[in-house]
Amino acid sequence: MTPLDETHDPDRKSWVPGADAHPHFPIQNLPFGIFAPPGGIPRPGIAIGDHILDLRAVRHALGPQAERALAPATGEGLNDFLAQGAAARRAVRHAVATLLTRGNPAEHHAAQILHPAAGCTLHLPATIGDYTDFYAGLHHATAVGKLFRPDNPLLPNYKHIPIGYHGRASSVVVSGTPVRRPAGQQKRPDSPAPDFAPSQRLDYELELAIWIGPGNELGHPIPIEEAAAHIAGYALLNDWSARDLQAWEYQPLGPFLAKSFATALSPWIITPEALAPFHAPQPPRPASDPHPLPYLWNDSDQQTGALALRLQTWLRTKTLENPLQLAESHATDLYWTPAQLIAHHTSNGCNLRPGDLLGTGTISGPAPNQAGSLLELTQGGKNPLSLPNGETRRFLEDGDEIALLAFAERAGFATIGFGECAGVVEAPQERVLS
Repeated sequence: MTPLDETHDPDRKSWVPGADAHPHFPIQNLPFGIFAPPGGIPRPGIAIGDHILDLRAVRHALGPQAERALAPATGEGLNDFLAQGAAARRAVRHAVATLLTRGNPAEHHAAQILHPAAGCTLHLPATIGDYTDFYAGLHHATAVGKLFRPDNPLLPNYKHIPIGYHGRASSVVVSGTPVRRPAGQQKRPDSPAPDFAPSQRLDYELELAIWIGPGNELGHPIPIEEAAAHIAGYALLNDWSARDLQAWEYQPLGPFLAKSFATALSPWIITPEALAPFHAPQPPRPASDPHPLPYLWNDSDQQTGALALRLQTWLRTKTLENPLQLAESHATDLYWTPAQLIAHHTSNGCNLRPGDLLGTGTISGPAPNQAGSLLELTQGGKNPLSLPNGETRRFLEDGDEIALLAFAERAGFATIGFGECAGVVEAPQERVLS
């Protein structure tokens, strides 16, 4: 577990306007990303309040250790920087925290090293070589299972093994990218044969993303006690899902085109160092649950391997006056820890590489208002949501926007956030409708 230090001091203040008590990016956070200022080219940066610190502009002022750590970071992605592991992240974090602390003379150079975030373009922070999506949200798996198998919602393997599938890295997009309604083959219950048409059951899925830092060699599994050292950070992930395409295609091999059209990711890597105060015990398993096999079990991971994160889903529509909160859940609702996911992923010798991405699976809580998808909130569309303006929603309509938020909170520490993971649904291509 990452130790606490002076960078976590809640009384630490920044000279950057608006950074103190910022809901997402106070000086205690300092997440990494790739941004382009107006008229400029992409470059590495750190979010601070409503601004972005240009790491290219300040690299030489951070001291030799941080400067060396940042040398591999380029505007094309942070993969080589992430590959260095925790020591490089800590060196930059400490140097930047000092630079941005109130009283530092760097304040006199703010115009040269800070950019207002509102005017910048945010990019994916790393080149994603591979993307794996897990199914680690127990309450989501149970709720969805009940829709199709009321008497046996969880398949026999669920509590023995982290379930996952290989996703499509090429269609992972940064927050703010519009999502075009996909078309595909689907079979309606009252139709004798499938047809090809735009999805009418478009949904979101609230997940956490895990960025991989140092990788492992092919044929060399990562032991669970070492798994945390391979995590470079976290983000929010929206696993956009076309439920009607999924219902027709997913047997016997699972999701394919129903998921691969788009996966949205928040743009900032929230580091393990920033999240050090917010580790939590993994909720104990019921006595009736099977004990995981030894390669998936570590006592220390069970004591500190979960994260105390409050997760929210918000809906904006063309006619709603204010955004509507759809649900709120918690990261501790995951059945498997991030370390368990990594240990399982590599248990057969599979190699992970810097910049690889893991999704946790949809995170829902046990209560109806804690659901991480519309599939759960509307019971598969049978119970539509009533919106304050009189509209209803079974699934998403064109023009709807989904925004995911996450906040790490603990008494005695500054709250930090993940920023927004948002996307607007666009109408399908005209040629699909012809």
